[in-house]
Amino acid sequence: MKSFQINENGYYGNFGGTYIPEILHQNVEELRKSYKTIINDESFKKEFSRLLRDYVGRPSPLYLSEKLSKKHGCKIYLKREDLNHTGAHKINNAIGQVLLARRMGKKRILAETGAGQHGVATATVCALMGMECVVYMGKTDVERQKANVKKIKMLGAEVISVTSGNMTLKDATNEALREWCNNPTDTYYVIGSTVGPHPYPDMVARLQSVISEEIKRQLTEQEGRDYPDYLIACIGGGSNAAGSIYHYLDDERVKIVLAEAGGYGIETGKTAATIHLGKTGIIHGFKTLVMQDDNGQIIEPYSISAGLDYPGIGPMHANLAEKKRATVFAINDNEALKAAFELTRTEGIIPALESAHALGALNKMDFKPDDIVVLTVSGRGDKDLETYMKYSQDYTAE
Repeated sequence: MKSFQINENGYYGNFGGTYIPEILHQNVEELRKSYKTIINDESFKKEFSRLLRDYVGRPSPLYLSEKLSKKHGCKIYLKREDLNHTGAHKINNAIGQVLLARRMGKKRILAETGAGQHGVATATVCALMGMECVVYMGKTDVERQKANVKKIKMLGAEVISVTSGNMTLKDATNEALREWCNNPTDTYYVIGSTVGPHPYPDMVARLQSVISEEIKRQLTEQEGRDYPDYLIACIGGGSNAAGSIYHYLDDERVKIVLAEAGGYGIETGKTAATIHLGKTGIIHGFKTLVMQDDNGQIIEPYSISAGLDYPGIGPMHANLAEKKRATVFAINDNEALKAAFELTRTEGIIPALESAHALGALNKMDFKPDDIVVLTVSGRGDKDLETYMKYSQDYTAE
């Protein structure tokens, strides 16, 4: 049977692997040798599960949206990751990796963040566990995610504003990796997405797989079967999508739909539609589809959403797209904004701009009346209120 899971060498099909300078080898190799043993240890699993339940508030609800279901002529469930503590799926991975770092004897945590949710989640867990925390964030994102920057600082973490490149997520990741090179002994780098050198994509997907684990159980309770016909999620680096589809990767009864950021449109040059426009290349220590010019230089991505403007994509998702296991839509800014205001005004749920891209994909699909659809609302829209208010006069519920 064909499998879409990672292989023993850290590849999903043609994508993944470990492409790192020698100075990073010790850090990554130490992690590769220990991560599976630690996260499969019964005491780790027990502590992780307890914190997810009692601290994060899991399981997150699987909510049947009657308004969306009626509009699209099927049953649409929303997996409510926005209801987690800190407001997004990012907390699942942050707890898992900081627990792992502590068991590896690390005292200090580095993180990168774009939309700020991973930064907030990591700073939150570090406050809980008494760990020093430094968060790298592009200056562009610092300015458009002021509320999250304030939260990170209030939690006791240091925010370093990055002024290189486009001053967004890619550049924050570059600087975090540089610092990790210089502090290998006591420092651990918590990557927030299914990106980076092996074992990060696999490890983050495993820690986020609690999402699909719950979907299976919740659908059994509500529908009498443990799988949907469609799973829909947004992708930037890809961690909420990886968690949502993890237990369904090899179940071809389930159609996977991924929504990436179209920006102003894939033909405009102001876009982050990596799967539509990317070519195979290396970024941040792994092989994937990368937005790059003919000389292999990164083309700076653009999205209204700070969490989706990454010029690469997780290797799991690159492989799913190449093998036609997933359908990928590029959702433009205006389509995401329209979907966000529609959900807000019909269901009273303000989604993160990232999640709004997944909602925007619904309008590009045709469903049958008996289709069961699960769409992951990866985060809540508090952090995006300034952006939403800027456009509020332009969008009204249909």
